[in-house]
Amino acid sequence: MKTDAALINYLSTRRSMPAFQMRGPGPSSTEIEVMLKLASRVPDHGKLAPWRFIVYRGNERERISLELSAIAKAKNPALSEEMIKVEETRFSRAPVVIAVVSTAAPNVKIPEWEQLMSAGAVCLNLLMAANAHGYVSNWLTEWMAFDERAYPILGVKQTEKIAGFIHIGSTDFPVVERPRPELADIVTWVGQE
Repeated sequence: MKTDAALINYLSTRRSMPAFQMRGPGPSSTEIEVMLKLASRVPDHGKLAPWRFIVYRGNERERISLELSAIAKAKNPALSEEMIKVEETRFSRAPVVIAVVSTAAPNVKIPEWEQLMSAGAVCLNLLMAANAHGYVSNWLTEWMAFDERAYPILGVKQTEKIAGFIHIGSTDFPVVERPRPELADIVTWVGQE
């Protein structure tokens, strides 16, 4: 069997970069389109494409951040000044934020669970597509993915769910490895080789 050493090396060192450590430049419109094409090449039983993308760029990120922070403050009036600043910059930390929105719905042949997993696969592919273009990335959800009051601000319909927000940009920070689980703790072998 032929192996792809470059791909194996990438997968063995792949690491997300915290969004607050990102800066510009971000990807161009052309690069984003290529990333989205690559991201959509996932298992998708029934060819339903049970997901879609929303690309947040430019000044809209600041507007969205401020509108979301108003919801966060209303939910928690005792929010500290530090957390208010965090809320006010949710979408402006990285130059580009892409929402992967699950449009999963009941289907006669394809369980909703499989459709949701397909959206998760899109998120991971998008991280890898961003990395392949030389950018750092991070897959986040955070409270606004689960609070339907935020959906109109984000452009998400009430019948949809947010699989993740993929933050994409550049960085000056070193990519640091984090602890990974031991295989013995996460693998069950059934049968003999």
